[in-house]
Amino acid sequence: MNFTKMHGLGNSYIYIDGCNEPIPDESELPTLAIRVSNPYTGIGSDGLILILPSEVADVRMRVFNNDGSEAKNCGNGLRCVSKYVYEHQYVKKEKFSIETLGGVVEAEVHLADDLESVSEVTVDMGAPQFERQYIPMLGRPDAKVIDSNENIEGVDYTLTAVSMGNPHAVLFVEDVVQAPVHSLGPVIEKAGLFPEGTNVEFIAPLSTNEIDFAVWERGSGVTQACGTGACAAVVAAILNGKSSKDESVVVHLPGGDLTIKWSSKDSHVWMRGPAVTICEGVLY
Repeated sequence: MNFTKMHGLGNSYIYIDGCNEPIPDESELPTLAIRVSNPYTGIGSDGLILILPSEVADVRMRVFNNDGSEAKNCGNGLRCVSKYVYEHQYVKKEKFSIETLGGVVEAEVHLADDLESVSEVTVDMGAPQFERQYIPMLGRPDAKVIDSNENIEGVDYTLTAVSMGNPHAVLFVEDVVQAPVHSLGPVIEKAGLFPEGTNVEFIAPLSTNEIDFAVWERGSGVTQACGTGACAAVVAAILNGKSSKDESVVVHLPGGDLTIKWSSKDSHVWMRGPAVTICEGVLY
């Protein structure tokens, strides 16, 4: 099976071109994701992404975490898919749509100096949702979770919950380096409060337009970057009065920087950042 390995700020996935390559049976995909993600007996990545034809958009993306579970969305994956389909001429325009399990999103590629390769991608990540039923979280379905004390495993934590097509629990900390990402991240991820699990972000606003960031990703653990998580972080900062709508906010992730803006015009969140091809090969 031919594959391409790509990364967005160090958040790497194995990409299979289902527009030009036979895809394994549905039942085999979780096992395949686990296999290719293994750095010792596979290729090594944060998961597997399939690039597929779509009936409702220009292309379709399916994302599998390195534990075999399927994710609804992936911001870094969207940028890499955008780069791939443009450079392989599956799309001829610089603005196009991508179908995900979390909905259809719009992408725009930004070309390098050669005017052929893609250096950065801007993605319309859609409008965030805050009601418990959309995260999802236990509790009153229409209640929002903003700077809310929530009891998890007998301990109260103050968090803001945001859905970017996938669930996020955002906690404010003084220093992301000292934050309990490895210890608290998996506890919140699998807490009964979140029936489908959740991504967990630890963020430290440095100013109204700059945020330090660390993440425990649902199904993957600690990663170098999480695009939807960066979007959720900026939204949470704005909801808590630490940033403002319509301002570009630079999010410092372990793998590099993303620029995020929550627009008051359409309530959509816009993400811009790099996408990089690492290698191509054949998986036996």
